[in-house]
Amino acid sequence: SSHNLLMSGKDGVMEEEELKPQPNWHAMNREEVFAELELPEDHRLKGLTAEEAAARLEKYGRNMLSGKAKKTLLMKIWEQVANVLVGILLFVAAISLVRVFTNDPVTNGIQVGIIVGVIVINTAIGIIQEGSAEKAAEALKAMLSADAIVVRDGTETKVPADEIVPGDVVALSLGDRVPADLRMIEVVQLACAEAALTGESVPIDKTVDKIESDEPKSVPLGDRHNMCFSATLVAQGSGIGLIVATGDYTEIGTINQLVNKVEDKKTAVLEQIDNVSKWLAFFIVITAIVTFLVSFFTTDEAERDWLESLSVALVCAVAMIPEGLEAIVTVTYAWAVSNMAEQNAIIRALPAVETLGSVTTICSDKTGTLTKNEMSLVAWVTSNARYKVDTDSTERSNKNFARDDTYMAERADHTKMMKTRDLLKAGPGVSTHDRFGKKEQDFPYTMRGSVIDRNLASDHGKKATEAATKDESGEPDNFPVGAGESPELSFFRQGLAGGVLCSKCTLGKDGGREGEIGNPTELSILRASYWGGVEVNEMKDASPIIAEVPFSSEYKFMATVHNPTAENDGEGKDDKLIIHVKGAPDRMIPLCNKQFKAGMLNETEDVDRDYWIEQIAVLSSHGLRCLALLRGEIDKSAVNEGDQLGPEFVQDKGEWLTIVGVCAIMDPPRPECVDAVSEANGAGVRVAMITGDHKDTALAIGCMLGLVDEKHSSAITGPELDAMGDEEIKGAVQKYNVFARASPQNKIRIVKALQSQGEVCGMTGDGVNDAPALKAADMGVAMGKEGTDVAREASKMILADDNFATIVVAVREGRVVWDNLRKVLLVNTPINNAQGMSVLFGLVCGLPDTPLTAIQVLYCNLICAVTLGFVTAVEPAEDGIMNVPPRRVGKRLIGRYLFLRIALGTVTLVACTVGSTFWARSLYMDGATEEDDHYKDTVLPLMRSQASNTLTFGACAVTMSARFSYNSAFGMRSFYGNKFAWYSLAIVAVLQVAITYIPGLNSVIFGMGPMHAEQWGIAAMFSFVVFCVMELEKGVRRSLLAKGADVGDSEYGFFDEEPTPDQDITLPKGASHLNLTTLNN
Repeated sequence: SSHNLLMSGKDGVMEEEELKPQPNWHAMNREEVFAELELPEDHRLKGLTAEEAAARLEKYGRNMLSGKAKKTLLMKIWEQVANVLVGILLFVAAISLVRVFTNDPVTNGIQVGIIVGVIVINTAIGIIQEGSAEKAAEALKAMLSADAIVVRDGTETKVPADEIVPGDVVALSLGDRVPADLRMIEVVQLACAEAALTGESVPIDKTVDKIESDEPKSVPLGDRHNMCFSATLVAQGSGIGLIVATGDYTEIGTINQLVNKVEDKKTAVLEQIDNVSKWLAFFIVITAIVTFLVSFFTTDEAERDWLESLSVALVCAVAMIPEGLEAIVTVTYAWAVSNMAEQNAIIRALPAVETLGSVTTICSDKTGTLTKNEMSLVAWVTSNARYKVDTDSTERSNKNFARDDTYMAERADHTKMMKTRDLLKAGPGVSTHDRFGKKEQDFPYTMRGSVIDRNLASDHGKKATEAATKDESGEPDNFPVGAGESPELSFFRQGLAGGVLCSKCTLGKDGGREGEIGNPTELSILRASYWGGVEVNEMKDASPIIAEVPFSSEYKFMATVHNPTAENDGEGKDDKLIIHVKGAPDRMIPLCNKQFKAGMLNETEDVDRDYWIEQIAVLSSHGLRCLALLRGEIDKSAVNEGDQLGPEFVQDKGEWLTIVGVCAIMDPPRPECVDAVSEANGAGVRVAMITGDHKDTALAIGCMLGLVDEKHSSAITGPELDAMGDEEIKGAVQKYNVFARASPQNKIRIVKALQSQGEVCGMTGDGVNDAPALKAADMGVAMGKEGTDVAREASKMILADDNFATIVVAVREGRVVWDNLRKVLLVNTPINNAQGMSVLFGLVCGLPDTPLTAIQVLYCNLICAVTLGFVTAVEPAEDGIMNVPPRRVGKRLIGRYLFLRIALGTVTLVACTVGSTFWARSLYMDGATEEDDHYKDTVLPLMRSQASNTLTFGACAVTMSARFSYNSAFGMRSFYGNKFAWYSLAIVAVLQVAITYIPGLNSVIFGMGPMHAEQWGIAAMFSFVVFCVMELEKGVRRSLLAKGADVGDSEYGFFDEEPTPDQDITLPKGASHLNLTTLNN
């Protein structure tokens, strides 16, 4: 391995420094490794001395991963309070504190307390949110081994893993976690599970020989089979290895760098809230200055008091500052997070919810996310029919097998012009490439094509298929059952007996995954038999294996010998032994001379090789793996119990077997994902599938899911992407929806290429090697069941059920969040503006005193935001939310139409509030003047009560209207869907009555007086006016919408910034180590 940029630092804090390239340990023999590490030839037996180990520990550092420097509490607090709005609040609090000692200490003291309380609450919320943001490096550290067995001073001893050093000899055994990167020098059947690091689905067999390669650096980690890597697990066997890298120098250290380097992006909402805050701050300052000037210069020159005028201006400023806005945004997020958690989508960072609503492309893993992650028998093909298997059934019944001769009966479109020979050579069951001396291990019963070449009559394949499915009269062959019907249980018990008995796999509990043991391909036949009604375990117990030819990748089959039973094999076979053979079809067909007619054991006929080869070709074209089941009979005396049989037992008898049928096996799509992909496409969200699987398999799944269409008609492989330049990749990611044989390295480039095209990209992943791609994506999504902690910590969302459909649910919720945030602004902004503007325009229109006191303003501000704002924060989705395209990148929260609605709400509320104040003044002045005690003691408190209640209940009217963006709030829909709307109205009403009528509270704290009945009538009338004005505006917008106008602010406006995507799609340093496989096409 080699990487130039490594991390080191005191106390595990990351610092960057350039280091010389590390040797290619995998390309060196034992002697060269020893020489590079300056070790003697007998080092394997003696190991390091205590002194040497201490010296190397000083030289190389501890075996631990470094992390980012953590922020102090003061730094976190500063980040929360360092903004203009908080600055204005602190300034107001400072002036109020001065006035505590000069004028009205009670009122000003309460005002200071409220302002400081608001700042403290919002700061605490922000810090708590941030605390859950980034823990990926910690999860990586948790994966490291705690202890290691090393040879020190000639004896094996256990030492803490952080004290081991390069040059230590380490002993590995079954179940150990590898403590560092090791170059193996002795192995005994050693294999390591490296899926989390390299993506390999099966344990990698380890060797000790050096790997020959012209470019050692380009050998993928999964192919460095003489190396064991830190944090991987020993799956079998044992071995002795020499430590060549520790801490940040290991391959998992490379991942740690990439995770730590990628900076978190700020979501659109946070940027928009910042922008809104800046514009509000500008508007607030201007309004406050105007208010100060109006207050100062409309007062008689002899009575002018700059401090009093400043106080009035600050009341105006306080009124307009949205103190509760951040809290309500947090509530909006938290509510969405709670909703999604109930549907198995766990959000790790609250603002990520909003990002979901703007996602334009979702790149999903195939296995386990779009598919069940469960190899399943999907079709059973006999000499004259094919039976489709219901893989979604939850009832055990022979009805799960139904005859359907049309099911995958023709070659997939992209293979129709291929010769059968070429198709079989390229299919998913073929080992087509040699990975540095190691073959693919995912499907052991692979085909090589050599036997097919000698036995193929491809010109007759289709004719053979047509002839086989018709009887002698040319009519469709309905034996043993017709189309759509299911044969008796005995048909499948006997037909699939070879798959059940010729297997050492253990079926899971109740036919499920729990407790199952064995190869997934073989288990699929056991599972299908079980759900078809066969008592699998009883069948195996009743007919145990007498002798066997164990499976080998050299000859690609397994054979077992059994005593006959009438139930499995029919009557009259007591003097025989039954041979069940299960293997790669290309190896088995040449050994057959007969086939069971229609899959029934009571009649045989000459084998039709052309028919079987064509069936295998058709099934392979759809990405299915094929497994042939065959039978043979021998005399009882030919084999004794416990005999160790070799492959010649099957191969040297010529053409003697009878083929029963072919099993077609695949990992089928989740049924709910088909609907989810359709819903996503309807919402303008493109779905792409990225898989390490074979191209044909990926295309087949893509077709079933609806990912393959006229625009995206084919698939592309990882090696093909590797051969492309940057501009070609940018074109490819728009052309293809299916990416096969893809590595984590490809994932990062796909994400970057999509982002360079202006796409907002979601990406799923589960391994350690996926962490950089998850971080690079706009929305990284990790798996909750199968995923690693590292992937989960690098993501913004976790799928508790590993299900793609859950992502679409989350996208829907993300759109709801954006809509609701706009509604929150429509409620909060006019209310805040109206509070300040009412003070200003009250003075402009001739009121000698402000219509609202500072405490009234603060109270109204907080209570309205937290209660009424909460109503729209939790409003359910409106109809049609998934029928519109994703929000454009760069769109502002407040577009032109929302701005006009806010302005209309502000003007209406201000007019009603100031108007109602003058109305109350005219009712109760009784000829008094502003200098009279009657005015100050009675009229002014009643005026302020009127202003407070008109404004507050007018705000309620705005809220009830804002619940629906387009639909009218008149009617029954206002009474259901959101119970919190009515709870909030009740709370506001009770509190308003309390501060209006409770003695002392109303007069001393709020400066209000108990209202008369007619004043409530005035408040109700003006609230209804506000409601009608807002509804009238919606009616106008509905009319414009019907004419095609953009009334939802979806198009770019004057103030919007069209993004300029980053065109650099080069990989970060160290990412090249993530490559999984090299294919020879």
